[in-house]
Amino acid sequence: MISHRDNNTQRIAALDERAEALKLKRGMGIADARAMHPMIDVVEADPEADRRLLEGLADWCDRYTPLVAIDAEDGLFLDVTGCTHLFGGERAMQDEILTRFFQQGFDVRAGLASTPGAAWAAARFHGNRIVAGGEEEALLSPLPLSALRIAPETRASLESVGLRTAGAVMAAPRAPLARRFGATLLLRLDQALGRLDEAVSPRLPVAPLSVERHLAEPVMLTDDIERLISRLAVALKTDLERRGEGARTLALLLFRVDGAVSRIAVGTSRPMREPRLIQRLFHERLTALEQTIDAGFGFDLVRLSVLSVAAFDLVQGDLTGEADDEDADIALFADRVRARLGEAAVLKPVVVESHLPERAVKSVPFAEAPQRRAPAAGRTVSRTAPPMTIYPPERPVRLFRSPEPIEVPATEIPEGPPMNFRWRRALYRVARAEGPERIAAEWWRQLPGEEEAPTRDYYRIEDSEGRRYWLYRQGLYSNAPQAAPPRWYMHGVFA
Repeated sequence: MISHRDNNTQRIAALDERAEALKLKRGMGIADARAMHPMIDVVEADPEADRRLLEGLADWCDRYTPLVAIDAEDGLFLDVTGCTHLFGGERAMQDEILTRFFQQGFDVRAGLASTPGAAWAAARFHGNRIVAGGEEEALLSPLPLSALRIAPETRASLESVGLRTAGAVMAAPRAPLARRFGATLLLRLDQALGRLDEAVSPRLPVAPLSVERHLAEPVMLTDDIERLISRLAVALKTDLERRGEGARTLALLLFRVDGAVSRIAVGTSRPMREPRLIQRLFHERLTALEQTIDAGFGFDLVRLSVLSVAAFDLVQGDLTGEADDEDADIALFADRVRARLGEAAVLKPVVVESHLPERAVKSVPFAEAPQRRAPAAGRTVSRTAPPMTIYPPERPVRLFRSPEPIEVPATEIPEGPPMNFRWRRALYRVARAEGPERIAAEWWRQLPGEEEAPTRDYYRIEDSEGRRYWLYRQGLYSNAPQAAPPRWYMHGVFA
């Protein structure tokens, strides 16, 4: 038996057939059960472990339908609409599911109906029954009120007025039922009878495209899995070409014969549909996960799914049939590195709207960075105005993450560049200086009541040995007696 704590009392949460034969019931106190049968075995419930087990079973049920939802703490909803013919019909599919669960050591009951409510009642009160369309009312009529999936309080109130079965509720006038017991009662009843639609919300997003291969002999080797990926990618390419799209995120699902499921996902920087490139990405990912993927007794089902897509832009090739696209080569290299080492392994600098140099660029994962686009075909450039060239301010090759303070003993004029400075305990003598380039604080980003950041004056400095630096003075000189003197910082170095 399994126990759980209810209001400081240990009660029976679940029990097997042998415990039921001893006239023990769910909800009975553990003390009373031990008084009746001192030799019973009691195990404390572990809700988190039960949840993980149920999620694992839901993953395994993906082999039958992608629409799998978790029902409370001990059930699963499978929307098998349009899937039963793939397994030989409704009865054959149900028998296969029950047989496979039994082989894994689970005692389960299943119900199949045209509505989730009727299927739920068939599984829990009849067991392994298939309800034909239109037979929902005949199924529910003799069943207790709990078959309607209503709250215990509502069930107790209905029983107190003599309504003890679902058929009695269906025969009663609807308006008094709604006024006294609420609209949820009628909602559950209409959903079970098919008068109102009830959607099954899948726990995982449904892939827009998916191909799979059922294997008569399970595979265990990585090389065999990669060959299957290549064949599945060929089938995906046809569908992607028909839709004019390319894959941005792909997932490989490996269903083990004992019920375990391995999910492996890869992302692409650009839309992709070439099978050879897809196989190379999964090769890198499988190599990185080789020590963590347990093949067990082998995988008997391999599925390749496209989780997200994007429009695929065709590139004109040369006479040899190859397109000279350097950006595509870089993107493929970055994708392979990310597949092997993770998303954060390759970062790309992206320009940000900010006047402050340390905020003007940020590093983002390569796949999230905006891609360069070629000019649209047929676009013309106006020649009515003379060309104009704009030279941006020169910036250092290396910009420090955080400006480093320096000591400036003297300047030629209060607002001028330093004559020498001390940085990292070394003294540097200034030979040439250019500036200042004034960068004011971003007042529009300041919060109400926040003190305004001081103005910066940047200088390009060359020392007596030809080394070039980028430093700035923070703050302005003032004659006020309480004014703090400006401070100097090193922000970067030139080549």
